[in-house]
Amino acid sequence: MSKIKKLTGSFRYTQWDPCLIISQIVAVQFVLYLTLSLLIAIMQDLTSSTRTLDHLFQYHEIHVKDNEGRSVILAFVLNAIIGALVLWTLVGRTKLCLDFSCTFYGIHLLFCWVYNGSFPTTFSWWALNIACAAITCVAGEFLCLRTELQAIPLSNIGAKVDL
Repeated sequence: MSKIKKLTGSFRYTQWDPCLIISQIVAVQFVLYLTLSLLIAIMQDLTSSTRTLDHLFQYHEIHVKDNEGRSVILAFVLNAIIGALVLWTLVGRTKLCLDFSCTFYGIHLLFCWVYNGSFPTTFSWWALNIACAAITCVAGEFLCLRTELQAIPLSNIGAKVDL
């Protein structure tokens, strides 16, 4: 097949590019873990608790019993909103938001499983991560859809065509 782009009835060039997909996954993971770490560090400073990786990966830290647990929950929810902005910026496709948000939280599940040495069984961990995945996906789809549905300006066309 020649190097000419295949027309698929879409305005985008659609070709499976594993390097692009892997680099986007790595970039999304990096940015979301960086922002989550910064948010949790800020929350730990506000609640005067010690800084530890347990707040990111230990599923027993997610609870509403005290301010420390509530601050971890707030950091995860704020990170989900930031995740929507990250998907909008790095991925930019409405139909890929579900894939990338599920990939992030699926990899987070694996990290938590390895870190704890056991599968997460607490209801609060599952409820928080499913809610955050939904927030990231829906808000990311909303932002990407707004960008994809912007009107294409046709007023700048200099020549008129008679049909």
